[in-house]
Amino acid sequence: MKNKDIKILLVDDEPDILEIIGYNLSAEGYEVITAKNGADGLAKAKRKSPHLIIMDVMMPEMDGIEACEQIRNTPGLEDTIIAFLTARGEDYSQVAGFDAGADDYITKPIKPKVLVSKVKALLRRLKDDKKEVEDIVKVGEIVINREEYKIVNNGEEMVLPRKEFELLSLLTSKPNKVFKREVILDKVWGNEVVVGGRTIDVHIRKLREKIGDDHFKTVKGVGYKFVL
Repeated sequence: MKNKDIKILLVDDEPDILEIIGYNLSAEGYEVITAKNGADGLAKAKRKSPHLIIMDVMMPEMDGIEACEQIRNTPGLEDTIIAFLTARGEDYSQVAGFDAGADDYITKPIKPKVLVSKVKALLRRLKDDKKEVEDIVKVGEIVINREEYKIVNNGEEMVLPRKEFELLSLLTSKPNKVFKREVILDKVWGNEVVVGGRTIDVHIRKLREKIGDDHFKTVKGVGYKFVL
């Protein structure tokens, strides 16, 4: 998909933010739509069906959290990528954002070039979502063989216990995406009985020891993501 075919909706009550970010994204060739508050953003999201929404949290009329929740419940917008752009960096704000259905969280201030790079990374998920699950995939220096339940990390072959492998396979399916704990439990353990709430933490610790600590990031109160 070419940049000119990608629609990005910016939602913020600060005109300067809309102008600066809008200018830089337009310069990359994206179609940029702007909205001044959550209610306006929700209405334009329904009309325009953007591929990506970058939205502030604290806004008049309807805040970003409520707007995000309503967008997620709108038919046809369930899979739209949503990133919160806000000056609020507290953990509780981030947790609220992810609970509302956000895919990522960007803290102001951010340099335009860094934001553009972040947008490109988020939009790569559009391509990833369309790919069929392959038996063998490569993520950075890690090669995952889903058919044989083994991986090769920096040239070293290793066999992981099934749940560790499935957890790694899930997290690497969308690098940099935060997977909520309940999603991980559902995808990896399903209806199986899970003993204790720290089951995921234990498996993540083991993966960190085997794959490398830098690849796994904890998002406090939300879940985990795999980073390259």
